[in-house]
Amino acid sequence: MRTTAVSPSGDAWLLSGLGRLIVVGGEQAATKFSRQSSSISGSRLDAAKDGSQDLEGEQVAIQSFCDVPWPKVSVVIPTLNEARNLPHVFSKLPPALHEVIIVDGHSADDTVATARRLRPDVRIIKQSRSGKGNALACGFAAATGDIIAMVDADGSADPAEIPRFVRALLDGADFAKGTRFAAGGGSSDITRLRRLGNRMLSGLVNVLCGTQYTDLCYGYNVFWRRHVPVFGLDAESPVPADGTRIWGDGFEVETLINIRIALVGLDVTEVASYEHPRIHGVSNLNAFRDGWRVLRTILVERYYYSRRRKALAENDSMAELPNRRSVRELVSRSR
Repeated sequence: MRTTAVSPSGDAWLLSGLGRLIVVGGEQAATKFSRQSSSISGSRLDAAKDGSQDLEGEQVAIQSFCDVPWPKVSVVIPTLNEARNLPHVFSKLPPALHEVIIVDGHSADDTVATARRLRPDVRIIKQSRSGKGNALACGFAAATGDIIAMVDADGSADPAEIPRFVRALLDGADFAKGTRFAAGGGSSDITRLRRLGNRMLSGLVNVLCGTQYTDLCYGYNVFWRRHVPVFGLDAESPVPADGTRIWGDGFEVETLINIRIALVGLDVTEVASYEHPRIHGVSNLNAFRDGWRVLRTILVERYYYSRRRKALAENDSMAELPNRRSVRELVSRSR
């Protein structure tokens, strides 16, 4: 795994330094990857010029039609009662996205209506079960872009940073992983206890999996869609009859993904990112409960990786990802 910290000065979407551009005023930029067309309305630029609308630092190159290499980018945003946060999150989304996918966990507020009002072309997906992991699995399965960006709906992750991550992929990475602990990154939300726990858990994964992660528990990631099968996430199974949660459906999904991509040898690049406090609502994070959940995920995933590798070497049918029953049995034996 290689680590990099992309300078914050490179945030502007489609800068000439990346060899990308947006064509405005009715003209479009076609892409080499998929012949996708992307545009920004001229009225939006006019509003910015007269001061009635702030493009918030976007730099747009006005040029005629031309052919430039640029992949389709799908943004997957899991939501659960995030209506008040979506205006901020959507305002930070870069232009020229292929699609924005809201995966809603049956919100009781106006999350879905707000998303459609803010962005009429938004795709709304209802998750099949519950939990952040299941929401991401459903979003990944529905995405059609070349690249997928996973962004939280609470405003803690800045969607305007997506170009940094895409740049890392275009430079050769398979998976661009956000980190708050590299030059250019940071957090105004993490507590000392969570920082310490994150450092210890990151160190454990680095020892067990041979990685160099600096921020295991940060969930801002961007990756090529072709690698989704590596994650081994289940988007289709119904809710278990006994009411238990399928492995990977909860907040442990981010740790699970980070471990699985490392163990199969994907090229991971860390990208500096800044974490902001949640704008509205109350976070469901609990340092001790979630810390234990992450630790359990590390141990289970490492155990089953060793088991799969041995089984594959012996050409055994036991080479499989952990399922709900096997994980429960392993956890019960560890108590």
